[in-house]
Amino acid sequence: MREAVMAIAKATVQAHGYNALSFREIAKAVGIKSASVHYHFPTKGDLGAALARRYTEDGEAYLADLLATSNDATWCMDRYMEIFRSALADDNRMCLCGIMSAEFDDLPTEVRTEIDKFTETNVRWIIKVLELAKPAASARQLQEHAMAIFAAIEGAQLVARGSQDIAIYDRTIRTYRRTGLIP
Repeated sequence: MREAVMAIAKATVQAHGYNALSFREIAKAVGIKSASVHYHFPTKGDLGAALARRYTEDGEAYLADLLATSNDATWCMDRYMEIFRSALADDNRMCLCGIMSAEFDDLPTEVRTEIDKFTETNVRWIIKVLELAKPAASARQLQEHAMAIFAAIEGAQLVARGSQDIAIYDRTIRTYRRTGLIP
């Protein structure tokens, strides 16, 4: 039951944001009573934090597998960017933590903490990829470049979603690569 609640909640957040989470609507979609949702997640903040934590953990495992599979920075970045593209291809959805970041001021502290961990996890992974492409770069240069890549990809996804046009994402990513932002 907990997994079914999380699946519905994830889809809701990716489509409509954290503020759209409703225990009553989730319970209805899963076919249980609202009290059963509260049993697993006492508060909306608990549910939001659990979603962001799971999303980060799943993403971190996937990203680790990418680096274990190849040490080619371009190949790794292609797979990484495909994660964001696939969310758009799935009914114009957003990165779960990206869409919640847009509501950051409205989020409970426990959700904010998990969103920050998502960003840190992504930037840390991008730094590893950049180290493959730019072994002479300083730690500061790598950090700044990785954050720029992360923000650019999240931004490209957001703009494409708002336009309901995945081609905008594709063109933007090609431009990032052509200009050297992304290896």
